[in-house]
Amino acid sequence: MSIYTIKYQLKNSIREIMETQENIVPKATIQDFPIVGIGASAGGLDAFKEFIGAIPNDSEMAYVVVQHLHPMHDSMLTELLSRVPTLPINEITDDIHLAPNTIYVIPENKMLTSYDGVLKLSPRIKDTKNKAIDIFFKSLAEVHLKLAYGVLLSGNGSDGTIGLRAIKKHGGITFAQDLDASNNEMPQSAINAGVVDYVMSPIQIVEKLVELSKTRTIVNENEDANDEEIIKEIIKILCNHSGVDFTYYKQSTIRRRIARRMALNKIINLKDYLNFLQGDKSASRDLFNDMLIPVTEFFRDTKIFQTMREKVFPLLSNRVTEGNAIRIWIAGCSTGEEAYSLAISLHEFLGENLEGKEIQIFASDISEVAIAKARIGFYRKSQMKNVSETILTKYFTASTNGYKIKRQIRDLCIFAVHNFLADPPFAKMDLITCRNVFIYMDSFLQKKSLTTFHYALKENGFLLLGKSETTVPAGELFQSFEKADKIYTRKQVSGRFLHSDMGSNDKSTASKTDVQRKEIVKEDFRKSAESLLLSKYTPASVIVNEQLDIVHINGNIADFIEFSQGKPTFNLLKMARDGLAFELRNACHKAKETSSLIIKEDIQIKNKGLISEISIEVQPLTNTIEPHFLVVFYKSLVKKEYLISKEFSAEEIHNNINLKRIAQLERELAKIHADVNAISEEQEASKEELQSANEELLSGSEELQSLNEELETSKEELQSSNEELLQINQELLNKQQQINISKNYTEAIVATLREPIVVLDTNLRIKNINRAFSKKYKIDKEEATGKLIYEIQNHLFDNIPMRAMLEKVLPEKTQLDDYQISVNLLPYGESIMLLNARQVTNETSKEQLILLAIEDITERRIIEKRLQVLSDGFESMVQERTSDLLTSNTELGNTIKNLFDANVQLQEYAYVASHDLQEPLRKILMFISRLLGMEENISKEALVLLEKISKSSTRMNTLIKDLLAYSYLNNPDTQFVSTDLNVILANIFIDFELLIEERNLNIKLGKLPVINAIPLQMNQLFYNLVSNALKFCKNDGSVSKIEITSSKLTKAEVKKHLSLDPALSYYEIVIKDNGIGFNEKYKNKIFTIFQRLHNNEAYTGTGIGLSIGKKIVENHKGIIFSKAEENVGAEFHIILPV
Repeated sequence: MSIYTIKYQLKNSIREIMETQENIVPKATIQDFPIVGIGASAGGLDAFKEFIGAIPNDSEMAYVVVQHLHPMHDSMLTELLSRVPTLPINEITDDIHLAPNTIYVIPENKMLTSYDGVLKLSPRIKDTKNKAIDIFFKSLAEVHLKLAYGVLLSGNGSDGTIGLRAIKKHGGITFAQDLDASNNEMPQSAINAGVVDYVMSPIQIVEKLVELSKTRTIVNENEDANDEEIIKEIIKILCNHSGVDFTYYKQSTIRRRIARRMALNKIINLKDYLNFLQGDKSASRDLFNDMLIPVTEFFRDTKIFQTMREKVFPLLSNRVTEGNAIRIWIAGCSTGEEAYSLAISLHEFLGENLEGKEIQIFASDISEVAIAKARIGFYRKSQMKNVSETILTKYFTASTNGYKIKRQIRDLCIFAVHNFLADPPFAKMDLITCRNVFIYMDSFLQKKSLTTFHYALKENGFLLLGKSETTVPAGELFQSFEKADKIYTRKQVSGRFLHSDMGSNDKSTASKTDVQRKEIVKEDFRKSAESLLLSKYTPASVIVNEQLDIVHINGNIADFIEFSQGKPTFNLLKMARDGLAFELRNACHKAKETSSLIIKEDIQIKNKGLISEISIEVQPLTNTIEPHFLVVFYKSLVKKEYLISKEFSAEEIHNNINLKRIAQLERELAKIHADVNAISEEQEASKEELQSANEELLSGSEELQSLNEELETSKEELQSSNEELLQINQELLNKQQQINISKNYTEAIVATLREPIVVLDTNLRIKNINRAFSKKYKIDKEEATGKLIYEIQNHLFDNIPMRAMLEKVLPEKTQLDDYQISVNLLPYGESIMLLNARQVTNETSKEQLILLAIEDITERRIIEKRLQVLSDGFESMVQERTSDLLTSNTELGNTIKNLFDANVQLQEYAYVASHDLQEPLRKILMFISRLLGMEENISKEALVLLEKISKSSTRMNTLIKDLLAYSYLNNPDTQFVSTDLNVILANIFIDFELLIEERNLNIKLGKLPVINAIPLQMNQLFYNLVSNALKFCKNDGSVSKIEITSSKLTKAEVKKHLSLDPALSYYEIVIKDNGIGFNEKYKNKIFTIFQRLHNNEAYTGTGIGLSIGKKIVENHKGIIFSKAEENVGAEFHIILPV
């Protein structure tokens, strides 16, 4: 088979593959007007009418309406929408062509797709969820690209979310009805998924559509030389904003994203959009976010994880030594599912062997949003479809909305925002995974990424790629480990890490044609050859590759090779001097076949009239990435060249038979050499043709690889869609369960209602009755069903008022509220009936029904009449009592005034009385003091009596002072001021300083608040409390302690005390001692005036101190309470507002 036949077949194969790929994806249309897809479900009719009613006649857009319709009933949607005066409305038929300014409506029981400018119908698959909106929106996006607009209106579930994501991905614009929709689940689902560009009312959506249509961008996704410089500037702005250089990303994706952002911002000209980006940083952020396509899931491609457990993890585990860790890098981790999946798999594999082994998993991505979500580690239930119940239970914590990764796995993973194309890579990795990232890059970035991973991996480290990705761009660095699962191992070669600042301003704007993509030249063969030369050889030599191209020269080789005329070449055979090419080819061929040293001696070559006799050695080089050979030249003899034509005459040749023979042999030899050279040249030509064919094969392989990458991208999108479908399925199941619960609940309510309820058809025949109806009118449900309401119970309801209501009033009004009739119902007599009726539709059978509730209000009316009579009587009685109350109120006012005056007089009296009592007591105390000073003249018995009189007088004096203080607590003239309790307590402790030192007390005073209070009363309050704490210390020799602390109460703590005002802020001050304490049962009694728990012989006091304290706290809108235990101590809690 000739090389031309091979080339022809190769081209045909590539063409067939391309045509097959075209058949897989819907063919794009050449239409130049936008197509608006409108999806809705429950509650969508009103939204449709509002939307369609706002469409102008000259919008130059086509509108396709897709609604969830019942598969078994004829749709009236087209007829209903036609009532809205607007554009022509057509029900879709198969292969209908789209036209602008026209509305198309989906028929019932059909699925709709867009294909090549027409709409195609297909039967709806039974027993499957209705995903008509998603299916149509996705096909719309694939066909019409940036001319596809998606609108999601009222509806339940989440149908449409996936479709809007597809429209947005392909450059279209997406809308959702605002949350005022009657059923907002569908719009809310799309908004939560982040696939909606505008959230508006239906009328506002139409206005925005018209505006976008008139200003839609003219940028296309194909290469345009005029726009190339502007695209480079946009990429430069993106790089400056995000640090990510998109120069070598697929240009079609970049252009499609730019076109979408231009449409959203109503910009037509690409230059204007560049200016817009330069002046608005948020626009750069929006474009960058549009560039990112995060698609991932837990345990994606489960077979790969099985292979990792069976073949990779055992090797990683065996390599770990004490003090080292298993280090893994997930490059492009998105929202973390891949990292957690690998961590769980490794954790499961190690099991009991985990102890003593450290795992470090570094997960990186360029998206800060994705990394933030990965760090949280929380995922919706729909995202866990590939996770078994065992894994969920063991490694996740369940909640209402999803699952959160447990700490044992979270601690293994370190997430970081990192660009492996620009940032320094992680090092000493045992395993790197980078799945489905290369499919968005061209070969240059793929090669750069692979060199980075080669640098980052340990010796014999593993690399895991996506299904459609390979290491071909840098095949010399990796070798296949598991070909089917795209697992590779690092080759033991010295790679060159190509670190370049992909975010640098002076590099990021260079186009592919401006940047010289230098190949990674591996020089390990040179090092090997130099080592060999230094140890064994010194003569001239060259190193050639498998194609015999010179890649390195040692010494002076001018005597052995020379440049040939024509196109320059470094091929050793073409550069070899006359007589040497044949021997070189033969020696190199044998060296390649035998992998051993080949020596050729006594080879004659011609150079400038001289015949040189040389020897050559060809040595294969070992431990090289590709086969290379060392060719060494030796000179053995140089002599004059003898030209036969000049040295021998014709006569000598004729006479000398030996010379004749020599000449003949020389001619034959020359002919043989010429034939050999001709054969060699033909072989070289064939080789070049084969090389050309091989290059075309490689080119075709690259094209196939590109197609495969695009298919993988589509698969990613499908996987993302499947995730949404599972979520929708779960939501529908939940809704169905809620509907069943609501149905049972409603039926239970109807059954337990006291009012009789009956359901009638349009012929007034009974369909159903509730328990109250059956009991009231003494008829069973089975007996009543199917009968006219007039026929039951001896024509009980067959009367003129009932017939008038059912046959005249209800059909006109469709519903009745509190419709009252008076009828004579035998044997019940005259009855007053209150009727409530509704015309309803059975959604399953579409049957019109009448729901009638009958309430007998006869007794109520009788009672109301009696109440009216009583009310009239009460009214007259109230009028009589009113005059009496006015008189009593006047008397009460006078009484209150008299009490106030008496209270003032009582306070004055208390003051005068206390003053008059204190004066005699002072004299008594003074006289007793003098008598005690004369003790030598007084008997012992008299001294004892005098001391008792002195103590009693002192107590009386204290009691009078306390009573006087108690009476003044409600003095209205006292003023509240800012009071520092720290100062108050400090002064009190100064007063007790001698007593504290005498008893060696341990005082601990914490930081107290500044409050709005009456300073004198605060001093009284805390003086009494501190005095009690000092008074009731133990006398057993132990160290007495008094501790005073404070804390601000929280809102919740304030609410626990019902008497406190929740609107105010409060502090709680606690005075705690370790004294004698008291029984807990007296905790309230101690605050009562004159209540004491000890006699005066044991502890002195009047029993008023705590009463005064409580009164002071209450005056300050606070509370005071105590806690105590006998022989342990007591606590007094004072809560005061700030």
